[in-house]
Amino acid sequence: MEQVPRAAFVPTGSLTGAYADQALPIDCGQSISQPYVVAYMTERLALKPHHRVLEVGTGSGYQAAILSKLVREVVGIERYRTLADQARERLKAGGYNNVEVIHADGMDGWPDRAPYDRILVTAAADEAPAALIEQLADDGVMIMPRGPHNGPQHIVKLAKRQTPESVTLDEERLIAVRFVPLLAGKAREL
Repeated sequence: MEQVPRAAFVPTGSLTGAYADQALPIDCGQSISQPYVVAYMTERLALKPHHRVLEVGTGSGYQAAILSKLVREVVGIERYRTLADQARERLKAGGYNNVEVIHADGMDGWPDRAPYDRILVTAAADEAPAALIEQLADDGVMIMPRGPHNGPQHIVKLAKRQTPESVTLDEERLIAVRFVPLLAGKAREL
């Protein structure tokens, strides 16, 4: 995380708090997660240099930039065109060349590049979207906040095990959190 300047990924008005351990507002009513949560989720992915990672909810691009320092390829999905365009610009300016940001519906993932060794979801849902489970590689790991928008949420670690007969997800419930909801569809801007 020391190699990625958080200040490059926050709005100009939030620069004074860029390195505080707190979430900060970004455009489209979204937020950039607090550094502790970014580090926690990244660590729980147990990344290897050869991994391909799908990030759902790219937002400002900060988490994608951190992931790019640890793996060979990051595919970021962002439902808001405004945020996707801004993240692309920031990542390009920072030289994060192994990240592709796509304006799409995060609930659908991005099957063109599947399977993914790891999937990181940065918005809360009651359940993991079926399309994301399908795009997760065998022995892959998904980290996501789970729970209702107005209720208790926890980060969960889902490990996929696939046999010829079945697919199972081993689940580990981790820390309590509060995230924006994972919404279906995509938006041009707000």
